[in-house]
Amino acid sequence: MGFSKGTFWVMLFMGVGVMSSCSSLRKPAGGKSTTTANKQNVQFLDGISMNRGSSSTYAKGGGYATLNSSAFTSGSTYIENAQAWQFKYAQLLDVAVETVNNYRLYGFIEDWWGTPYRFGGKNKEGVDCSAFVSTLLSVVFRESFSGTSQQMYEQTKKLRSRSELQEGDLVFFSIGQKKRVSHVGVYLDHDRFVHASTSAGVMISDLNETYWTKYYTGGGRVE
Repeated sequence: MGFSKGTFWVMLFMGVGVMSSCSSLRKPAGGKSTTTANKQNVQFLDGISMNRGSSSTYAKGGGYATLNSSAFTSGSTYIENAQAWQFKYAQLLDVAVETVNNYRLYGFIEDWWGTPYRFGGKNKEGVDCSAFVSTLLSVVFRESFSGTSQQMYEQTKKLRSRSELQEGDLVFFSIGQKKRVSHVGVYLDHDRFVHASTSAGVMISDLNETYWTKYYTGGGRVE
């Protein structure tokens, strides 16, 4: 019995939705995180890939699904009505699909994903950690907040523990410089944060990874 391609995709996502009420992206053997630069280990909907526009800065060669910018419309709190981008980022954060709803935030991350790190850079040809955070806060949260990572740390309201972190809060790290903040990212959910890393550019990492735990300074909230 024949059916259209459109019907096939609708049936596919409905099927995935039923099986993925609590999406899980597990660490591969050896304990290495799947949210680091080793993106080839990550699969989305059994390797199904959706193409984006030619202007995309998305890193090539990875296993993540890629989405057209027009796909980032309001998400749903009901899994049966969830958007493709909700499934993707729920996997990256290891959270329930229906809890990922900030399409402006994840559309921004998708658009900047893989942008290389460049000290002093402020655009998609290259960006450093503080410039990326400043741009994200401006575009997504309509917050005017800039400066070096150390200056950002000094300007935020300090959080007493990681358990207080909420989406949009900043996370700070002191790497190679005692007591001086040298790196900043934006907290997402479930201990994941997005940042411009020197090794792989804009990406999502896990605060529980040994490296980030070692250098974690604290969280701050823009007020």
